[in-house]
This record gives sequence, C-alpha cells and structure tokens, in this order.
Amino acid sequence: MSGPSNAPVIIKRKKVIVAGGHHGGAWKVAYADFVTAMMAFFLLMWLLGATNEKQRKGIADFFNPTVPVNKVSGGGDGAFGGDSVFSEQTLAQNGTGAESRQPSEQTAARGMVGAGEADEPEPDEYAAAREDAILAELEKELAGIGGESMVTELLSRHVTSRITDEGLIVELFDREATPLFDDANVPTDTLTELLGAISKVFSRVGNEIAVQGHVAALPVVRRENRVWETSTERAKTTRGIMEGEGIGAWRFQRVTGFADRRPVTTNPLSGRNNRVEIILLRSKV
Repeated sequence: MSGPSNAPVIIKRKKVIVAGGHHGGAWKVAYADFVTAMMAFFLLMWLLGATNEKQRKGIADFFNPTVPVNKVSGGGDGAFGGDSVFSEQTLAQNGTGAESRQPSEQTAARGMVGAGEADEPEPDEYAAAREDAILAELEKELAGIGGESMVTELLSRHVTSRITDEGLIVELFDREATPLFDDANVPTDTLTELLGAISKVFSRVGNEIAVQGHVAALPVVRRENRVWETSTERAKTTRGIMEGEGIGAWRFQRVTGFADRRPVTTNPLSGRNNRVEIILLRSKV
C-alpha cells in the first residue's frame, strides 16, 4: 500500500459568459435627460396656458433683462418719451383724455380696443405713478397759463394748488380788495376769469370734479347766520360757470357747502376763509 501523495490539488473554475450582457450605464443617463426634457416641455405648455400675455412678457423680461427703452418715442426725453401728457396715446389709456375738449363715451376716448374688451389694467402702483405725473403736469400748466396776461397775475394772487390722495385741489380765495363774490353773492369778473382759465386746463382730461364752498365765520351777534346757504350757493355758482366754459355736467361728482366749519386760518372771521375748492379727482381704479 502506497503512502499519501505530495502532489498539489488544483481547482479549475470555468467562466461562463452570457451573450447580450450590459454595455455600461450610458443609456440610463440618456433616458434621465429625456425624461427631464419632457417634464420641462410639459411645464412650459402648462405655463403658456395658465398665464396671459402681460404675465408672459414679464416672465420673458425676467430671463432677458435689458435697459428699459421706450419702444415708441417722439424724439424727446422724459417720462412720456417726448409725447405730451394730453395726447391721445398717453391719457386715453388711462380712461381719460381725447383730442376734443369734451371726451365722449365712445371707445376711442376711453382707451378701448375696437368693439372688444380693453387691455388689462396696469398694476396699481404704475397707474398711480402715471396719474401723479399727469396731475403734476396739469398743475404746472395751470401755474403758467396765460403767459404775461392779467389771468396769470390773478392766478398768482387768488389761486393755490396741491396734489393729494384725492386728486389735484385748486383753491380760489378772496383777497381784501378783490373778493370772488360781492355782498349779494354774485360772482365777480375776477372769479369768472379764473374759472375760465381753470376750465381750459381741466378740459384736457376727463376726470370727475368736486366743488366745495367755504366761507368765513360771522359774529354771533348777527341776527341771521346763512353760512351754510352761502357756501352751498357759491359752490353751485362755480359749477355753473365751469359748465358754461365747456366742462360737461356729467363730470361733476359732488357740489358741497361746508359753511365755516373748515377754516384755513387761526382766525375764523378772516376773509381768507372765503374760498372755493375745485378738486380734479383721481381716476377710479
């Protein structure tokens, strides 16, 4: 019987190759890119269907910022690109203004697009900024109207103006030697000339108007105190004169008399409190 063999034990393994094995992970990357592209495409289609033209323009401008330049310019500078604030292209888009003295109810005077619906209104902050510029331009024109004529002198002596949240307030007040109304509450020539100049400026826009009458207080010893009647009559007279100057009756929203309840001086008896306030109201948004 022979002894144990010292020959080494050899284990042989065979490698089995299956046909059609994978060729790497490149196809997975390509498939992921395809799915991503399809998702982006469907999101784009949804975005186009869910937004209006103005919103789409805002999105496009966000991804393509440029220096703001007025597309249509009259060759000048300023907020309106060289255009006048009283032109059809400027004020008509705000629902006011026209080339005629009295804006009509037609679509051309209200910025409408044909017989269809008007363009969507601009954001409130833009509309407010535009109207502030228009009111400021009107106030500037009112201050310089008439050139070197007597009307300019009367405006400087009897008229003050200011822009508030309510609109452009034009205040006409008495002076000691030149009142606006006589003792019989009849308007003087001074008031008539002033209202003619103011009406000329207000005719350039179609905003509504409010008229407020104020008078100075009377001594308590007076037998009859007609401050309420007097202030109301003066406001009504002012409205009538402006209508005669071409301001449409439909533009007057209210005509009010405040008697002596809102003095502008510390002395309620002062003649400076005899005044009429004409307010060019802001457009209703």
